[in-house]
Amino acid sequence: MALTADLVIDIKATLTSVLDLVTGSAPLAQAKKVALTDGTGANKARKIFSDQRTLSTGANENLDLAGVLTDVFGTTLTFTNIKAIYISGASANTTNLTLTAPGVNGFAGLFAALGDGIAIPPDGKFLAIAPGASGFGAVTAGTADLLNMANAAGASATYDIVIIGE
Repeated sequence: MALTADLVIDIKATLTSVLDLVTGSAPLAQAKKVALTDGTGANKARKIFSDQRTLSTGANENLDLAGVLTDVFGTTLTFTNIKAIYISGASANTTNLTLTAPGVNGFAGLFAALGDGIAIPPDGKFLAIAPGASGFGAVTAGTADLLNMANAAGASATYDIVIIGE
């Protein structure tokens, strides 16, 4: 199996201001593309996990990056580093989801420290890309391999997740 991935960020916006005689306009266009090809090292990746998951009210789950998640072919994935992570909260959600690096065995690579988190509101999107040789840092089975997704109390919440790495 070989993996290729194009990760694209494309922001287009225009700020306008209507004045007496003219309309001022400030267009913005920022497009960045990160291409990952099969292998290890900078701009390389070999594994991808993707899923749509639902957490009941007040529930949480650990996503084990080393030896538990499976790919589309049913192969168990053991990531050694993470190059990209994308999370999309469903628009029908009524509660926030929170992605954290648990204090015990957490994968802190995305965060400043274990226990830190990122809130993902209804219809919220989160994308992080680190295409360098070590990505967001080493995934170490049993000591630094968990991400936790938690749902605030109130209602069930659904999210899509994609993790790409070596």
